[in-house]
Amino acid sequence: MSQSFNLYTLLAVPMAPLIGSLMAGLGGTLMGSNVLGRRSCHSITILGVLVSFVLSALTLQSVVQDGAHLEQTLYTWMQVGDLKMEVGFLIDGLTALMMCVVTFVSLMVHIYTIGYMQEDEGYNRFFAYISLFTFAMLMLVMSNNLLQLFFGWEGVGLVSYLLIGFWFKKPTAVFANMKAFLVNRVGDFGFIMGIGLIAAYTGSLNYAEIFAKVPTLVTLTLPGTDWLLITVIGICLFVGAMGKSAQFPLHVWLPDSMEGPTPISALIHAATMVTAGIFMVSRMSPVFELSDTALNLILIIGSITALFMGFLGIVQNDIKRVVAYSTLSQLGYMTVALGVSAYPIAIFHLMTHAFFKALLFLGAGSVIMGVHHNQDIRYMGGLRKYMPITWITSLLGSLALIGTPFFSGFYSKDSIIDAVSLSHLPFAPWAHAAVLMGVFVTAFYSFRMYFLVFHGQERYDLYHPEGDDHHGEHAQDKPHESPWVVTVPLVLLAIPSVVLGYLSIEGVLYGDLFTSSIQVLSEHHESMHEMAHEFEGPLSMAFGAFTSLPFALALLGVITAYYFYLVNQRVPEWFSEKFAFLKQILEHKYYLDWFNEHVSAALARALGRLFWRVGDLKIIDGFIVNGSWRLVSKLSTWIRPAQTGYLYHYALVMIVGVFFLMTWFVWLKP
Repeated sequence: MSQSFNLYTLLAVPMAPLIGSLMAGLGGTLMGSNVLGRRSCHSITILGVLVSFVLSALTLQSVVQDGAHLEQTLYTWMQVGDLKMEVGFLIDGLTALMMCVVTFVSLMVHIYTIGYMQEDEGYNRFFAYISLFTFAMLMLVMSNNLLQLFFGWEGVGLVSYLLIGFWFKKPTAVFANMKAFLVNRVGDFGFIMGIGLIAAYTGSLNYAEIFAKVPTLVTLTLPGTDWLLITVIGICLFVGAMGKSAQFPLHVWLPDSMEGPTPISALIHAATMVTAGIFMVSRMSPVFELSDTALNLILIIGSITALFMGFLGIVQNDIKRVVAYSTLSQLGYMTVALGVSAYPIAIFHLMTHAFFKALLFLGAGSVIMGVHHNQDIRYMGGLRKYMPITWITSLLGSLALIGTPFFSGFYSKDSIIDAVSLSHLPFAPWAHAAVLMGVFVTAFYSFRMYFLVFHGQERYDLYHPEGDDHHGEHAQDKPHESPWVVTVPLVLLAIPSVVLGYLSIEGVLYGDLFTSSIQVLSEHHESMHEMAHEFEGPLSMAFGAFTSLPFALALLGVITAYYFYLVNQRVPEWFSEKFAFLKQILEHKYYLDWFNEHVSAALARALGRLFWRVGDLKIIDGFIVNGSWRLVSKLSTWIRPAQTGYLYHYALVMIVGVFFLMTWFVWLKP
């Protein structure tokens, strides 16, 4: 590629997964009489995502090496006055990086699915869904306007609903996908309000035109209030990010989404749907940079999510839910970085997290397959000798997650902690304490899971579920390593989980990759500026970390988990007994689900009844519908006596009317 992109080549990036999805969905299911078999469906969809990944990699190479850039409208869908609703592409460093992350993780998930879903009757349908998901995410990150971004935003939400409820005969899966759908509608309501305010006050949905007019919004207030308009817009947009990126208190849908098959856990929670909010805030950085109030709110929400969601991971026994709460916590770290205007660091952590979190989710799926679909880590143990590839890749993923020096997660996670420590926002000291405590918590629950699964006494034969699972396996059978279509993606994800941070930190954080993508007002938000002066290279950063507080906290977390779960298991039992009230709070997830199901739902029902009785019955039915015919009936009752049927009555009325008109015109004559 040259500095001028080939538009048709770029168009092939989202279209290849879409074509694969349509072919698998129409030809590989009952809708198309199953004319395509399993091999054809997975081959077509994998080929589509592979094409998309190769083109994305070439795009990133062109951006990095040649400084290539493209901002072009492809199609004008509608024009209302001066407001244009368009489909177009914006290709810059931020977009190209996201394209590569999304397509690579999606490709690994597609390959992994061949082994994981081989016995499922919905095999072809699943491939159609995950390819459609990839298309929606690519349309989101490649957009040059808010309309197309919102299309992709809602697209990933719709397909996630289908994927979480993939096993639609399971009541828990149906409940989980409905919960995800409803919670995301709350966030999306705020998001579309923010988009509406932008359209109303800038007259455009195109990024370039919006950013050019943003400085004029700083002086405006929301009509009828003294709130700064730029702050209201920023908060509304962030509410959308809270729903999609599962930030407190709109996080409650994500752990329940584990009801879907494991591959979609990796796809949704690693590199795609949950990172859409992080991407959106980074893309809209020119808006957020002008409101310290919005940034402080982002910092508060992110720090709460990073720390308190990590606490919940400590008490989870379902292997997928442990990783899910880890995702929530790491999304909190990314949001904290956004709050201190360290947008490049948030995207950097998004990138590294995508690889090691996809690795951990797919590793968890491999473990579940190896122990015949048992997900309870209390009934595992000693799997290291049965599943060597899964073991070593899961260990590498865990080391990356806790921020071990030289691993990818270290470079991005420690950069977030440093950025928060340098921020002068009012809430920065609390956020710094929260992310530091989160380091210990992350290390503890990550290695609690690791030690219980791969080391210690073998307990898989103690697992006796009520009835057989949906695959008909028996929990007492010997564990086994997964087939190559499962282990190869684990190895390919483990490589960037180890080396990517070292290789890319200088170019991503302190190079010019995001120069045209992200705006930071360094005179007001100086964290990135000061870190650039202090950075001496990835090698020096890693060696210096061995004497830092985050490394000590991470090491303490690993040692504590080792002692609790391999040396003296009476200690966690003692803690459970002595702090039973605290454990109960954590097991009930701070009672937020209870609050939503009882208080929020009751309030919604009460409001619904109020709107029904007042709005529907009294206003619409009673006043508008029934009131109109009553008014007509009453008027006709009054007018009816005038229709006597006598000719002299009508002649008199005509004469009186003519007299009235003549008098009227005489009075009007000047």
